[in-house]
Amino acid sequence: MTLPGFPDAMPAEGLLGGVLIGLAAALMLLGSGRIAGVSGIAARAFALSKSSLPIPVAWLFLAGLLLGAFLIHAFVAPVQSTFPNSVALLAAGGLIVGFGTRMGSGCTSGHGVCGMSRLSPRSLLATITFIASGIVTVALTNALGWAW
Repeated sequence: MTLPGFPDAMPAEGLLGGVLIGLAAALMLLGSGRIAGVSGIAARAFALSKSSLPIPVAWLFLAGLLLGAFLIHAFVAPVQSTFPNSVALLAAGGLIVGFGTRMGSGCTSGHGVCGMSRLSPRSLLATITFIASGIVTVALTNALGWAW
């Protein structure tokens, strides 16, 4: 299925991915009483934050993310991705994202999926900010000819 103007879009796969993310977030909340925010779980895995989530559980969650991607790649279709050739650019991007998640008290998965489903006002504001920032960034990079 293709969408007009978006020949590479994969709406069925996107819908399935969204359902699986929602299901995983619900299972995490119901099973452990914890929000499935990846940045918080990663911080806990590396002992960068204090929480009631046991460190081994945080590592198992992160391993599940990698295992899920591997299984999709191996049994459904190869995962295709492109990255800038600059390691410095990737490292800078990672540091900026990490700083933003700490400053924003969570990442897009924590606020956008888990916080929005709980009707958290902070998450609503954070998600609006994420989306608005993304729109502005794409518009600026396209206007300046920097889009890749």
